[in-house]
Amino acid sequence: MRTDSPGRDRDPIRDKGQLFVLSGPSGVGKDAVLSLMRENGLPLHFTVTATTRPQRLNEVDGVDYFFYSDSEFAAMMVDNAFLESAIVYGYRYGVPKGPVNQARDQGIDVIIKADIQGAASIRTEAPDAVLIFLEPPDIPELTRRLTERMTESSDALKIRIATAQREMVEGSKFDHRVVNHNGRLDDAVAEIEQIISDAKSQPSQHNQNLETGD
Repeated sequence: MRTDSPGRDRDPIRDKGQLFVLSGPSGVGKDAVLSLMRENGLPLHFTVTATTRPQRLNEVDGVDYFFYSDSEFAAMMVDNAFLESAIVYGYRYGVPKGPVNQARDQGIDVIIKADIQGAASIRTEAPDAVLIFLEPPDIPELTRRLTERMTESSDALKIRIATAQREMVEGSKFDHRVVNHNGRLDDAVAEIEQIISDAKSQPSQHNQNLETGD
């Protein structure tokens, strides 16, 4: 795995930073994966998603998410400030465009966490993006993880579980699929880091078959 500084000794043909998108069903462990990748010191720009969802007790504004009111988020949409945005479980989510473009223009590779809809939108905006689908070993394990989080009401939990089950079938449309086995987070992160390393060492020729839309 490369550990050099972002943008150093890059191929002049590929002097623009590569864009990676990590997606998958709710509860699969995307946040845990990205947190460990940060700890590993991977030379990436880690984006922070904006949302109108209420801030949870263990979350830090500007670190876990940018928390905005509905009116603030709407104003940013009018300014075309998002690379992608969507309504998920009744709240708006979006990836601010400015920091992503700035990092890539400086030759820094970028990784974005996005839901399934967001990943499709990003593929449209940035056809060169490498899309990675993080998935659980099976549906029962995903259901267990969502239930044990205890962050939603009973009705909201049922909706998340049903949505996650539908989202599982979208994995075949991504460039890469990585299974996040219980207790083996290191393995999932190592596999994703290898995908990133491989993509950075060769011309981007990945499959671009992810469909857009809901």
